[in-house]
Amino acid sequence: MTVHITRNGSIATVMLDRPDVHNAFDAAMIEEVRAAFDALSGDDGVRVVVLTGAGESFCAGGDMRWTQRAVDLTFEENIADAGALAAMLETIWMCPKVVLGRINGAAIGGGAGLVACCDLAIAADTARFGFGEVKIGMIPAVIAQYVVPKIGVSQARALFVSGERFSAERAFEIGLIHGVVPSAELDTTVMEIAQRCLTSAPEAIAASKRVVDVVWESERQTAQRFVIELLARIRIGNEAREGIAAFKARRRPPWAG
Repeated sequence: MTVHITRNGSIATVMLDRPDVHNAFDAAMIEEVRAAFDALSGDDGVRVVVLTGAGESFCAGGDMRWTQRAVDLTFEENIADAGALAAMLETIWMCPKVVLGRINGAAIGGGAGLVACCDLAIAADTARFGFGEVKIGMIPAVIAQYVVPKIGVSQARALFVSGERFSAERAFEIGLIHGVVPSAELDTTVMEIAQRCLTSAPEAIAASKRVVDVVWESERQTAQRFVIELLARIRIGNEAREGIAAFKARRRPPWAG
């Protein structure tokens, strides 16, 4: 197994565990990550999923041996191979839980794509990022669907064509991550954020994530109708009733523990 899942109450951690290759992914790891997030998405006992890497790196992107293999595949085989990568990223992106990135080290290429799929990402100040695919005649294609909404067209174009490495501070400035802390404080900070997320209603979190996607992707009138109907359903749901009652009574809502 190249992916390990651990649990701490309502918080699950998905760890990429190929430290000898800086947690670079191959076909097996791609399927294991997809399966892990698929399972956790349907687990009512999980409310926050922390994504991280073992060792000194977060994820170095595609394993070079896996990338070299693709050159010799047929067009149809490459379609299937890229489709598996897209399915993994989409499963993370569509996870109804809070997906919290613990970026402990380098996040390069597809690894930076994984960062972009996180709802919240906190990086160690020693972490480095980059989209270096052009340096080997490749392109950051599948991950672009998730990276471009995070960092914008201008930054994506500049970083995709230059292939340059950049610091955690710059990743924060362009919106790829949401915080930078000293390495020694990374675990404490990530757990503090995870605990704060547990005070939010789980169904409301899932619905909020869906609102962002629909508003971003849809024509204005379609998006407007969606948010109106969704809000109407949320208002008459159990979470809203419980949350408002708890607020009025000055007590904690049931999901906050």
